[in-house]
Amino acid sequence: MSKHQLIVTILGTDNTGILSEIATTVSEAQCNILDSRQAIYGKEFSLTMIIEGTQSAITKAECILPPLFQRLDLLSMMKRTSHHEKQNLAHLFNVEFSGEDAAGLIKSVTGFFAQRHAMISAFRQRTFKDKITGKDNMRCKFVVSLPTDENVDTLETDLMTLFASLNVTGKVVDKQKKDHNENVTSWWQRAAILIAEPRW
Repeated sequence: MSKHQLIVTILGTDNTGILSEIATTVSEAQCNILDSRQAIYGKEFSLTMIIEGTQSAITKAECILPPLFQRLDLLSMMKRTSHHEKQNLAHLFNVEFSGEDAAGLIKSVTGFFAQRHAMISAFRQRTFKDKITGKDNMRCKFVVSLPTDENVDTLETDLMTLFASLNVTGKVVDKQKKDHNENVTSWWQRAAILIAEPRW
């Protein structure tokens, strides 16, 4: 029997027991949760999940989830999809870069990963004024999941070349190997002077 999939996105105030109620309702619809992402922002939380089941099970989920969300005072949106596969977590990397803020920086870096079919699973950006020069600077952090067939050494070399062309400093850290496999382009030397180490 063919499986159908439904993306569910939720936003609301973070309260104890919400996830339990949602998971129970999904189970009552005879669906499975294939994958999910949750984030807390102050007192609010967001959750995006993809559930799978037969056509009738997904239809049931579409009918019984909205009343639950309304009762819990949650904003929600649902959309059917197909062919979702679980995220490959075999090659997870932390990527950071910092430098003078300029148009197109983030587009260039995210485009680099998009061309290599890598997925950015987490992203942070902070803009701040350099205390010495008075110029606007930015610092970005990514968590990137790479395809298993990607050559990691080549990717690191290409990324450092891109950072140099953008006049930013950066590093790539294999989350499995930690810092001993770190590739740094004068990261700490320049960051200590330019950034004054902003807290996240």
